[in-house]
Amino acid sequence: MILIVDFGSQTAHLIGRRLRQIGVKTEYTNPEDTLSAIEKFKPTGIILSGGPSSVYDEGAPTVSKKIFTLGLPVLGICYGWQIMAYLLGGKVKNTAKEYGPEKITVIKPVGVFDKLPKEQFIAIVSHGDTVTSLPEGFITTAVTQKVEFTGVENADKQLYGIQFHPEAHHTECGLDVLKNFATICKEKLEPISLDPQKIVDDIKKNVGNHKVICAVSGGVDSTVAAFLIAKAIGQNLIPVYVDSGLMRQGTEKHVAYIFKELVRSDLVIIDARKRFLKELKGITDSEQKRKIIGRLYVEIFQEIAAKYPEATFLGQGTIYSDVIESKGSKHASHIKSHHNVGGLPKELQLKLLEPLRNFYKDEVRELGRLAGLPEEIVMQQPWPGPGHAVNIMGEVTEKRLSQVMQADQIVVEEMKNAGLYSKVFECFALMTGAYSTAVKGDFRVYAEVIAIRSYDSVDIMTAEWTRIPHEVLAQISTRIVNEVPDVSRVVYDITSKPPATMRWE
Repeated sequence: MILIVDFGSQTAHLIGRRLRQIGVKTEYTNPEDTLSAIEKFKPTGIILSGGPSSVYDEGAPTVSKKIFTLGLPVLGICYGWQIMAYLLGGKVKNTAKEYGPEKITVIKPVGVFDKLPKEQFIAIVSHGDTVTSLPEGFITTAVTQKVEFTGVENADKQLYGIQFHPEAHHTECGLDVLKNFATICKEKLEPISLDPQKIVDDIKKNVGNHKVICAVSGGVDSTVAAFLIAKAIGQNLIPVYVDSGLMRQGTEKHVAYIFKELVRSDLVIIDARKRFLKELKGITDSEQKRKIIGRLYVEIFQEIAAKYPEATFLGQGTIYSDVIESKGSKHASHIKSHHNVGGLPKELQLKLLEPLRNFYKDEVRELGRLAGLPEEIVMQQPWPGPGHAVNIMGEVTEKRLSQVMQADQIVVEEMKNAGLYSKVFECFALMTGAYSTAVKGDFRVYAEVIAIRSYDSVDIMTAEWTRIPHEVLAQISTRIVNEVPDVSRVVYDITSKPPATMRWE
C-alpha cells in the first residue's frame, strides 16, 4: 500500500485512481497526520501530492522531515517536490511559471524515468513556484525549457521529485512514471476491476427499506447513480426531474425515455422554469448563480420529500471532480461551487446518498456499462446541473437564455452533421457578455459575442481543446450570426485545462 499525502491539489485524489488502475492500494492522509498514518498503515512508499500553497506561505501545509529518514521511497509531485526540497535544504522561488501542456526531456533514464517509451513527452504542468537549488545528494533527471529541476532523485535515500503531474490523463508516460515508483516500492501490480455490484450492495445496506428521492437530469452521472440505486432498492426509488428551463433542448423527452425504458421507475417531473428565472433575475456573479440554483434544487426536493414522508435520502450523481473543485479536501483551493456540493444547505433534511462520489467520469461510464446501461447512454456528452445558467456570463434573462439555447443547438447539429459530436467529450455555445461591432444589411450593429467551446477529456480533470475543422467552424459561425438574433460575431475557445476550467463560469 502506498500512502498519499494530500496537500490539496485538484488532482491529488487522481493519484490514487491511477494507482488503482495498475493494482496498487492507497490510503490518504493530511500532511500534519503523516507520521501517525505511516505508523497505522505501514506503507511501502509515500507520495506527496501537489497543492495550491507556496512553501513560504504563512501556515503552508508541511510534513515532518522524519519521513525522509525512514527508508521509505518518497515521490514528491509539484508542491510535494517543492516542500521536500525546502525541508531538505534546497531553495524554492516564484519563477519559471508553467501552466498546461509542456514538453519534458529525460536526461537520465533512471528511477521513476527508467525505461519510459519516450525520452521526450508532453506532461501537464501547473505551478508558479519552482525549485531553484537542489538539496544535497540530489541529481537532475528531467528538464523542461524553463525548469531545470523538472525531475530529480536521491537514489541512495530513494527520494524522487517531479515538477509535473503524472496522474493527469493528458500526461504522456504518466502511468509509466507511477508504475516505476510502485516498482521501487516493491508493490505487486495487480489491476483492480470496478465492481458495480459492490456499490449496489453498499446502497442496500445503507438505505434499507427507506425510499430515495433521486435528482436526475438525463446526464451520465445522475443516470448511472439512479440505475445503481434502482438495482439496490427497486420501486423505493423516486426519480425526480426538475425542469429548470436551463437544460438543452429535448432533455425532458430524453429523461422520460431513460426512466421508462431503462430504469423502469415512475418519473416525477417538476416544472420550475419560472421559479428559476425569477430567482436568477439581476444576478451576475457566477458563484452566486451556482448557489442559488443549488438552493432551489434542494428546496424543491424537500418539498417533494414532504409528500413522501417515508423518503429519508436524497440521491445525487455527484462525482469526484465536482467535489474537489468545490474545495473537497482540507488544503484544496476553492475553484467553483458545484450546485450539488457547494449549494447544499447545512439544514438539509434528507440524508445524502452519493454512490459515485469517489469516482471520475471515465469510471462512472465504465460502471454504467458494467451495470447494463447501453453505450449511447454512458457515452453521451455531460451537461452541468446549472445548465445554460453557467453558459451565460452575467445575468440570465429570457432573451439571453433563448439566444444561447439556439446557438447551442446549432453547435450540436453541425457537429453531428460533421460526424464529430460523438467523438468529442463535450461541445457547447456560451454568451460571453462581451459586445462588438458588426455590419448587417449595411447597418452598424453593436451586439453580444457568442463563444464556442469543445474539448476532449476522459475524467474532466484535464482537457485538450478540439481541433474542429475550419469548414465546420465556419458553418457554425455563419448559422449563429444569421439565425440567432442580436449576435455580432462568434469566437472559438482554444484553451486547455489547465489552466482553464471546462466552463467559463
